[in-house]
Amino acid sequence: MPRIRSVATAKVTAPTATTAATAGDGAGAVTATARAASAVAGAAARLDRRAFLAATGAVTLSAGLGYAFGPGAGAGNAAPAGHATVPRSRSAPAAPLMPYKNGTTLLTVAAPHGTTGYRRLGDGPAWPRVVRGDLAAAKNGREGRRTALAAFVQFTDLHIVDVQHPLRYEYLRAQTASAWRPHESLSVAGAVALVERVNALRGAPATGAPLHCVVTTGDNTDNNSRAELDWYLKVMNGGRVTPNTGDPRHYEGVQASGLKLYWHPDDTLRDADKQFGFPHLHGFLDAAIREVNSPGLGLPWYSTVGNHDALPGGCWAPEDPYFTEFAVGGQKLMSLDASRGAALWKAVKKGRDPKGAHFKELLRSEKRRMRSVTPDPARAPFTPVEYLQAHLDPAHTGPGPHGHGYTQENLAAATQYYSFRISDDVLGISLDTTDPGGHYEGSLGTAQLRWLERELEANERRDGGPSYVVVFSHHTSRTMRNLRHDPARPGEARHGGDEIVSLLGRHRSVLAWVNGHSHKNRITPHRTPHGSFWEVSTASHIDFPQLARVVEITDNHDGTVSLFTTLIESAAPHRTDFADLSQTGLAALYRELSFNAPGAKPALGGENSDRNTELVLRKG
Repeated sequence: MPRIRSVATAKVTAPTATTAATAGDGAGAVTATARAASAVAGAAARLDRRAFLAATGAVTLSAGLGYAFGPGAGAGNAAPAGHATVPRSRSAPAAPLMPYKNGTTLLTVAAPHGTTGYRRLGDGPAWPRVVRGDLAAAKNGREGRRTALAAFVQFTDLHIVDVQHPLRYEYLRAQTASAWRPHESLSVAGAVALVERVNALRGAPATGAPLHCVVTTGDNTDNNSRAELDWYLKVMNGGRVTPNTGDPRHYEGVQASGLKLYWHPDDTLRDADKQFGFPHLHGFLDAAIREVNSPGLGLPWYSTVGNHDALPGGCWAPEDPYFTEFAVGGQKLMSLDASRGAALWKAVKKGRDPKGAHFKELLRSEKRRMRSVTPDPARAPFTPVEYLQAHLDPAHTGPGPHGHGYTQENLAAATQYYSFRISDDVLGISLDTTDPGGHYEGSLGTAQLRWLERELEANERRDGGPSYVVVFSHHTSRTMRNLRHDPARPGEARHGGDEIVSLLGRHRSVLAWVNGHSHKNRITPHRTPHGSFWEVSTASHIDFPQLARVVEITDNHDGTVSLFTTLIESAAPHRTDFADLSQTGLAALYRELSFNAPGAKPALGGENSDRNTELVLRKG
């Protein structure tokens, strides 16, 4: 592979996206660019002012905006896959910033004080950077030789959640901690604080080079709800969000039910969580449904779909009329006999109820136990087409690009996968690993697998030599075991994680597969007879430790490439104040409550070798 230019010295290009033109093997490509350059001034005016507090912060933003709004943006020049016409952009800074630690887990990480009961968080020790040579030895002197090729931020498993949604199964809390979390009513405030953190970064931590974009890797929403999708897009693009459905005047969910199974922050009820030391916070529920203001990201961002985006409950086949009617209706089940709950969750875990037949039977049989809630059409599930349309809505373009990776070709072909330019030197490929047949694990259909293969092959034939490739998906290689047929394509085979690893390993241009789903930090080396790459799985932003990850790619000019991974927390302070129910105070509580949630898993943070790393690869 020929030496690739550094973004520190070469001109950067506007990101483009190529998508499958049809759902079958014949796939064309189209350039999907950001809004017209005339929108630059309006977009820049919406940027979070905190991103400009440091003079160097403008470097990050200007590089990102150059990608979103470069000359020629909006031209829509079509070209064969792998040969898209790429509009030129402003030059990246000639002298990159110096590496830094502020605002990252290289400086400090939220950590608990005390040993028992409800534990308060404060500033804890940093996580060190670990050099991993599993796939290639790290050579001396590379620090002085390396040049930056690309840098991006990964968001994963935000789980923006409507906590009052009738289809939620909070009553399964005894079976799985993910059924209900004491902090989840603050998911919007928590996600906005993560946006604020990215806006305040002074470039990429390891190299100081500009950040080019943010990429989500699925489960952006929690329950396939239109309200959640609207909130997610406003968090990312900027806007005002009122995280409340049903009665506009007050909260109607399980935390006001009088059931001891749930934490009642506004009530003196001695519930199960208060027995663990959870506080009494008068006014919490009113604050939780109060308007939240997001500045929106100051960087272009790209979207990847996850099972909670595509499937009701994250596990049941979509577009079921019963679930649609129940979602917008006026009844909600809040309690369930433990034995019935155990049977339901066992069926879900074992994949025995992918269409939700058992769940529907249970809801019908428990009708007398249901509570009345205010109906709301905003809770209706969204279809894959509506998911695409929402991203393509000009009102949700934000910092760009228009569609956030998705194009009209995706809409016409009913696909949710595409490729895009992270930088001149690095191609991104976003996959749809959800299985419309149901269940929370994933797979790829044959048409998408063949499309991926063609994209990789086209990249290798690229004029001027191949780009490096980073693949994005929601599911990990270990959680792609769901081979149920897509009801819309009953004759199409499904393909699991082992096949994807084998395919990626056959292409030496592939550097990394970046994903989420497991809610755990884990970095896995993959070595195949033809090549090697790293799989980077990142913890969620719903469960502690609530993280996102910066990934930087550098050419060491010694036959190796390094991928730097740096974990970041939201901008919310580590210490909380129970009297502070402001937007910032709620974001801090979001983290601390998640740490103390019964059933929380400390192992989700991973080991040091899964956190802040330098991952070395033999490439070139």
